[in-house]
Amino acid sequence: MSKVVTGAQAAARIKDGAVVTVSASSALGCPDAVLQAIGARYDAEGAPRNLTTLHPIAAGDMYGVKGVDHIAKDGLLARIIGGSYPSGPSSLPMPAIWQMVVDDRVAAYNVPSGILFDMHRDVAARRPGVLTQVGLETFVDPIREGCAMNALAAETPIVHRTEFAGDTWLHFPNIVPDVAIIRATTADENGNLTYEHEGAYLGGLDQAIATRNHGGLVIAQVKRVTAAGSLRPHDVHVPGHLVDMIVVDADQKQTTETPYDPAISGEVMRPWDSFALAEHGVEKIIARRAAMELKRGMTANLGFGISAMVPRVLLEEGAHDAVTWAIEQGAVGGMPLTGFAFGCASNADAFVPSPQQFSYFQGGGFDVSFLSFMEVDVDGNVNVSKLGKKPYLTAGCGGFVDITANARKIVFSGYFEAGAQLDITDTGLHVSKPGKFTKMVDAVEHVTFAGRRARARGAEVLYITERCVMVLGDSGLIATEIMPGIDPDRDIIAASQGRVSIADDAKTLPLSLLQDAPMGIAL
Repeated sequence: MSKVVTGAQAAARIKDGAVVTVSASSALGCPDAVLQAIGARYDAEGAPRNLTTLHPIAAGDMYGVKGVDHIAKDGLLARIIGGSYPSGPSSLPMPAIWQMVVDDRVAAYNVPSGILFDMHRDVAARRPGVLTQVGLETFVDPIREGCAMNALAAETPIVHRTEFAGDTWLHFPNIVPDVAIIRATTADENGNLTYEHEGAYLGGLDQAIATRNHGGLVIAQVKRVTAAGSLRPHDVHVPGHLVDMIVVDADQKQTTETPYDPAISGEVMRPWDSFALAEHGVEKIIARRAAMELKRGMTANLGFGISAMVPRVLLEEGAHDAVTWAIEQGAVGGMPLTGFAFGCASNADAFVPSPQQFSYFQGGGFDVSFLSFMEVDVDGNVNVSKLGKKPYLTAGCGGFVDITANARKIVFSGYFEAGAQLDITDTGLHVSKPGKFTKMVDAVEHVTFAGRRARARGAEVLYITERCVMVLGDSGLIATEIMPGIDPDRDIIAASQGRVSIADDAKTLPLSLLQDAPMGIAL
């Protein structure tokens, strides 16, 4: 019998109460047609009901690929466990899944992406759940929120503290998937899957193995089907014996707002001068100072936000090949993309499956990580995962907790204040109008990064803003480098309400950071 079915036929096989694992990263690799079919079946039949869904990385975006929003319906979705969630600007309507989370209509959890991939591998091998120190003393830890995003989730914990071999660990008991929904480019008639138009492998193979090892159903969405035996074995990433059903969507997008770009999937190499340089402004100034922490030959991890501009800074400096970039979706090398295509890279050296990439990250194998922050507190804690007033402006933690758990060096970038008016002149950067509030707070709303824990294990941590570079000392945040034009007393100490002090030997940063021309970074 053919494995090719319609989305409706695939959705009809999902039973009430099933645990469904979905492979995606926003719109990248999102099996949107299958999720749409599940939502349509529920609207028509009232089934399936009470699903639990697992999303190591977010499924869907706010720009045309609905992803999890297709199934964000009362009665259909009972519990969701995600590494991240769809996010976007406040000018767009709140996604349906976020509305359910905020209204306490679904038990929602935010589990670090790497841990979620670990959970799939431990389920597949029938080990007794994940035992990890990733997330200790952060919101992941039961001494804080224990990953719960709302009161309904807090009623049923999914992580516990435990003592083992004389140390403290977090234990995530197994959650066994009944259904896996994954995506590829091509399937042959036997269900062998290749990924030639995809921007990443993500974790589909591990999700399929975890599901099939427990007798579950694996559904693969693809762009096209070819004859059995016509695929080169070395190109097959998910073998056909793991795949039960194939749903064809000839119009599936490669990633957000991108129908298909062969440079994203590594089929062509873009000329280096085809990449846009970072626009001159305050964020570029911050990214430039971050780039000064690099040395030729380093491997660096990269996160969303201001940090994503650092590769463009190197490009402008003629050093695009000086550093190997590694991002959680799996691309290694090349030029990590920004904006709608974040999570992809052009001219990559390799694509690594996300579960293996996270093993590398969790063990701290890279030289430095460039990440952004929403707020920092006096203990050096960082929040990137929760914004109570407008929750969908952040996607949750994603791989942030995995990346920072054992990183040797972390460079955080962000604004010192929200909404300040900043002027770049020949003499420096000047605060012409104070901001609405400081990002330097007494206690962050959500502890995504535990500053004191990182300091205790000897990690080097920098906090870079448009006004200064800070480190965490015994008594709090200390500014060790000051941007030219900044008044330390007014723009740092007073603006932070005394939460940031100035080092006795603080130095002034070079004016070349501010110029609208290459600054001459030597790598």
